[in-house]
Amino acid sequence: MAERFYVGVDVGTGSVRAALVTRDGQLRRTAEEPISIWEPQSDHYVQSSTEIWDKCCTVVKKVADGVKSSQVRGIGFDATCSLVVLDQSFQPVPVSQDGDSQRNVVMWMDHRAAEQAARITNTGHRVLSRVGGVMSPEMQPPKLLWLKENLKERCWSKAAHFFDLPDFLSWKATGSLTRSLCTLVCKWTYCPPEGWDASFWTSIGLEDLLENNFCKIGSVSCSPGSPLGDGLTQEAAEDLGLDPGIAVGASLIDAHAGGLGVIGADVTGFQLPCENQPITSRMAMICGTSSCHMAISEQPLFVPGVWGPCLSAMVPDMWLNEGGQSATGRLIDHVVKGHTAYSQLQEKAQQRVPFTGENIYSYLNSHLSLMANSDSAVDLLGSSLHVWPDFHGNRSPLADPTLKGMVVGLSLSQTLDDLALLYLATIQALALGTLHILEAMKEAGHDIRTLFLCGGLSKNSLFVQIHANATGLPVVLPDQMEAVLVGAAVLGACASQDYSNIQEAMEKMAKVGKVVQPDREFQSFYERKYKVFLQLFSHQREYQALMNHR
Repeated sequence: MAERFYVGVDVGTGSVRAALVTRDGQLRRTAEEPISIWEPQSDHYVQSSTEIWDKCCTVVKKVADGVKSSQVRGIGFDATCSLVVLDQSFQPVPVSQDGDSQRNVVMWMDHRAAEQAARITNTGHRVLSRVGGVMSPEMQPPKLLWLKENLKERCWSKAAHFFDLPDFLSWKATGSLTRSLCTLVCKWTYCPPEGWDASFWTSIGLEDLLENNFCKIGSVSCSPGSPLGDGLTQEAAEDLGLDPGIAVGASLIDAHAGGLGVIGADVTGFQLPCENQPITSRMAMICGTSSCHMAISEQPLFVPGVWGPCLSAMVPDMWLNEGGQSATGRLIDHVVKGHTAYSQLQEKAQQRVPFTGENIYSYLNSHLSLMANSDSAVDLLGSSLHVWPDFHGNRSPLADPTLKGMVVGLSLSQTLDDLALLYLATIQALALGTLHILEAMKEAGHDIRTLFLCGGLSKNSLFVQIHANATGLPVVLPDQMEAVLVGAAVLGACASQDYSNIQEAMEKMAKVGKVVQPDREFQSFYERKYKVFLQLFSHQREYQALMNHR
């Protein structure tokens, strides 16, 4: 029998990637293309759905080149939870004051709707119990409200279809308007089996979305991986270089695809605390530009400041809680590239090997080891420098988008050593932020014993080890480092019916690559540093209260 393949397509913050994946989850070929990001004004980030689809077509053609079309059995898409706006004819509608219709995507990290999100939170509506009690500006209702209030003529009055970006991609591929439960439940307040809560949309001033059974935001939904329509349409097949009718699975948000790509792996023989335990003892952490912390449960668990519980949002018939940090890789880049010694760092990294962005961090990791005289003592270098990492607000568990970052312990030094220490302290702060989320989930009833990491930052050995040390939990890295692409391919495999369901597909296609154990030597160090971490938040609150006092 000819080998079977599945195509996984991942639309991240700054690029589109695709992979040709085998039945057992091996990546045979990958391709990547950059996509544009525009910032028309502060905290406004927009993209073009036309460009994104074009780049999807480019990367799929590259990975499928040379493979018999009959061997490609299914395709799955994942993407950032960005908002796509189209008119009645499915043409782009502008989402910025400049009126450029091609820029019709409000990105996930766009915080223009912070004030609208606060107003929605203040309604105290019952749907908020499933988003940790606080509406985030990164979700879709506040973005929709902002468009209505600020671009009523230019955008709102012309808009006929509002898609989450993953659903836009599956629509482009199949012509099906069916939305994935992943997007609707996690980012739009949809709640199966009841569906939309009309009173919520009316209470926030978006009652016009109720028209024609909520057709503008989705009248029909299905679980991730469900086959959509009749598969690839003739037009989409020509665009992608594949055969019409190839199965297309209902999509996922990119972080959730990463979860599918790691969390179901067989851990037999790795001496992990989650072995012989239900999958609910695992947390998937997808860490790139931002980070998402995905935990599932058999019964709904309500965690203050953490999104969910969401039924069938990642694994069908399981409840999902999603914590997160709004800026992780982006924060590390900001801290490192903004330092006076950054140009010196570039020169040093380039002298060692041909220069790439990743080489900067490899060099910093090595430099820290030299400063500590050994890899095992690097953590202790951060004893006098402390960072509160919410430079772009706190997604979880404080759910406060107004929070700002803090650094305590700075000196007048502008050396490469100083830059390396700030880099270390930032990573430690991000790991303690993960611990903060884990503690909130534990208090609500989760029993998480092992972390499963994927995404760009999982390739940074120091980032991984410090997360193990700070949380006290072993970290599992996938066999295929591009686990998000494996997760997207799982959707195609499930839709093709080569696997009976998502659970079977992810168990067969996800595999353990490496296990990083926590170094118990640093347990007391991180206990002390965590206390300082929490005090930074307390002091920030005190400063805000003092400055707001009249």
